[in-house]
Amino acid sequence: MATVMQKIKDIEDEMARTQKNKATAHHLGLLKAKLAKLRREILTPTSKGGGGAGEGFDVTKSGDSRVGLVGFPSVGKSTLLNKLTGTFSEVASYEFTTLTCIPGVITYRGAKIQLLDLPGIIEGAKDGKGRGRQVISTARTCNCILIVLDAIKPITHKRLIEKELEGFGIRLNKEPPNLSFRRKDKGGINLTSTVTNTNLDLDTVKAICGEYRIHNADISLRYDATADDLIDVIEGSRVYMPCIYVVNKIDQITLEELEILDKLPHYCPISAHLEWNLDGLLEKVWEYLNLTRIYTKPKGMNPDYDDPVILSSKKRTVEDFCTRIHKDMLKQYKYALVWGSSAKHKPQRVGKEHELEDEDVVQIIKKV
Repeated sequence: MATVMQKIKDIEDEMARTQKNKATAHHLGLLKAKLAKLRREILTPTSKGGGGAGEGFDVTKSGDSRVGLVGFPSVGKSTLLNKLTGTFSEVASYEFTTLTCIPGVITYRGAKIQLLDLPGIIEGAKDGKGRGRQVISTARTCNCILIVLDAIKPITHKRLIEKELEGFGIRLNKEPPNLSFRRKDKGGINLTSTVTNTNLDLDTVKAICGEYRIHNADISLRYDATADDLIDVIEGSRVYMPCIYVVNKIDQITLEELEILDKLPHYCPISAHLEWNLDGLLEKVWEYLNLTRIYTKPKGMNPDYDDPVILSSKKRTVEDFCTRIHKDMLKQYKYALVWGSSAKHKPQRVGKEHELEDEDVVQIIKKV
């Protein structure tokens, strides 16, 4: 591990020394690819000993969605979990109080949201320091990340945590790169692009692919992609998720300082101790999770508005709805009746590929 750590440090030092311009783009691309490979080695050690392949804390996934609280020690993550869920997570004014992952559940707008209080991250977690590897491995399983920051300590904490999470392949508030990468048996490296490229040229692409021992591939760029984007696609183990920056302890700063913080994107100011703006935070979490509530309507009865079926915004067809209720339901499925914003008329008879909207009412008609 020490040799891998040394290699990482050497590459980071060399990247810091290298000026960024067109002449050095090829060299920097190669260094970034080497760095990504070494980081992967730390996450998934090849030796039999050690702590295994960066496994997380063993927390059973429950509820409809999972939200992780990530931050440096003693920024108020445990207090926030206690106030939101009523789960007791030990609180103290010294650092490293929480040493394992503590789950709690909030019921909000009919959805059960699991909240994980992860132990405090220390700088260098991505390089295997502290319990950083387990913390961030568990963070990868979440649907949304809340980065909890202390309003008194500087916002540089934000940049440090982002760097640790990015080192583990978690991309915050980003979409997957819009480029296609296809390996083939022969023909060399082909690069095509629908836009003008300022960051990548064929030599840089060949150098990055060569580092991964890829000598034949078709790469098609649909936007001005960077070397980092290409490496992300080749690595393939990246997780893209929404993130909210929760600035805690705002009761201890001035109004002027709060106005400066207000310029941060994806930000929510709170005071967990005094319970300020916790409703605003839950509202924002709901918005970022982008969940869809579907109400069931048994035949001849009123819809059940108390217990909605929760679907993700990416999987919200009638087929997904049936699978969520019971895996055998599709075998008996004949058609569905839908009331709500996705229906053209009330009710609309639909097939299983029909896309549902939030707060639709669905009645499933089974085969006789």
